[in-house]
Amino acid sequence: MNDFAFHKPQDVAGAVATAKKATEGKYLGGGQSLLPVMKLGLAAPTDLVAVAGLAALKGIKVDGKDLVIGAATTHAEVAESADVKRAIPGLASLAAHIGDAQVRNRGTLGGSLAHDDPSADYPAAVLALGATVVTDRRAIAAEAFFKGLYQTALAPDELITSVRFPIPEKAAYAKFPHPASKFALVGVMVAKGPGGVRVAVTGTGNGVFRAAALEKALAGTFTAAALDGVQVGTDGFASDGFASAEYRAHLVGVMARRAVAACG
Repeated sequence: MNDFAFHKPQDVAGAVATAKKATEGKYLGGGQSLLPVMKLGLAAPTDLVAVAGLAALKGIKVDGKDLVIGAATTHAEVAESADVKRAIPGLASLAAHIGDAQVRNRGTLGGSLAHDDPSADYPAAVLALGATVVTDRRAIAAEAFFKGLYQTALAPDELITSVRFPIPEKAAYAKFPHPASKFALVGVMVAKGPGGVRVAVTGTGNGVFRAAALEKALAGTFTAAALDGVQVGTDGFASDGFASAEYRAHLVGVMARRAVAACG
């Protein structure tokens, strides 16, 4: 790991100003994504700007028809929140099954989304629920936020401050986890709300995406049986020692059925 300067700003404005001045600055939340990448030599920031302790980035509240979660809120806090369990129980369940206890108590919502690991769980929730990612300077719709493998719409010095999740009629997430990391070999989030049915898939290789064929089937009848016979293509799907592209495509259907069943 290369040398870097460590900064601990007092507020969001100070954090952004510090990142702007850095040659290659990175925001540090819980460190569960960035620090391993740095140890492997895949990232070498000149400056780390710690944001996990900023009060303005923490908290969970219901605001009208939205559930608003601060970017520095940990996975454990999302999983244990009474507000999340009431508004979007599927999101609480998703957070409860991220990694292990250490990861859940250190990792943050904003850090996960900014890193955009192609097997991460939160991107599926953000895309399926039609959430809005709020930064220090703008609001980014879910469809515009994810740009591919480890790529997002964020500018280099842009800081996620919160995420606004529209509260759906029902939603649930199901995943087939990697046996060691607990990342999703395949994860599927299903949501039904005023805007219709949305299905988002993670873990297949190139990042999160919406499954149009599954959405179309569920728009007619929102039951697991409605997905019988629906085929999922393998374009862009990864094959590795844990699952072939064909097996991942099969798992998409299985996880989608489980998620619909979990909606009740």
